[in-house]
Amino acid sequence: MYKLFDILFLDEAFEFLKNLERKQYEKVLFNIRKAQTGREPELFKKLRSEIWEFRTAYQGIQYRLLAFWDKSGNEKTLVICTHGFVKKSSKLPERELEKAIQMRARYFIDKQLSNSKRK
Repeated sequence: MYKLFDILFLDEAFEFLKNLERKQYEKVLFNIRKAQTGREPELFKKLRSEIWEFRTAYQGIQYRLLAFWDKSGNEKTLVICTHGFVKKSSKLPERELEKAIQMRARYFIDKQLSNSKRK
């Protein structure tokens, strides 16, 4: 099956997933795979400031993984998951959005530094 993008989990996103119970973990990954293969706005939605969210509802609990796009390489488009959290209200916590924005900035700075060292 054709994937629209590949996914990279940063350490905090990986830790979030690792700490979920197995059924929760499987549901989140199922929804991420589903979003990779088709346009699924209820599963993968743009928020603002270049930040997107993978959305999963399981047994009345809302799981979120924030992410951003990296289209700078020659390879397939990459979506980088910054971190995850359990959403407890209808509104996205501003601190979670700010954290993702800062992680995005750090990712591109580190990538630029890494690329300049290779030259």
